[in-house]
Amino acid sequence: MTSPTNAKLVVLAGPSGVGKGTVVRRLRELHPDVYVSVSVTTRPPRPGEVEGRDYFFISADRFDSLIESDGLLEWALVHGVHRYGTPAEPVCEQLEAGHSVLVEIDLAGARQVRAARPDAVTVFLEPPSIDELIRRLVGRATESQEEVDRRLLTARREMASRSEFDHVIRNIDVDQAARELAAILGLD
Repeated sequence: MTSPTNAKLVVLAGPSGVGKGTVVRRLRELHPDVYVSVSVTTRPPRPGEVEGRDYFFISADRFDSLIESDGLLEWALVHGVHRYGTPAEPVCEQLEAGHSVLVEIDLAGARQVRAARPDAVTVFLEPPSIDELIRRLVGRATESQEEVDRRLLTARREMASRSEFDHVIRNIDVDQAARELAAILGLD
């Protein structure tokens, strides 16, 4: 972990299927003490996801309550279907304690964090190519074809915004991408 003067709020964003979760899991293997914010979502868990580790799966009413109480650092409606958000309290507590925080979110969320926290360091994770992104999304087999098509449309828009970010990491190799992210967090 870092000292209070070096604590950073690092935001990782990129299109669905680019491998954000895989890169973050590898980062945690390399640096078990890294603090990664756990988002809340109104969507149901995917196979293998664990409550409190991958997300906090909450009701729409609970999500509304968090919005009303300013309990979210950011939130977004993703793909027009489900809402995701970053609980503010644990992020602020970690930063105040001098620990860098990694937040893995979508483009809209990254923009909200940047507006609210200009000190945040933003990182865009991009695929090696659009063809590879399509292969990864289809290969996951966790969404319907309609959902894959919706995610690809969103991904193309998100790819056009990479210049808004402080850093861009191309996810060709998970280990290399995790090492690059660790360096941005000041962990190497």
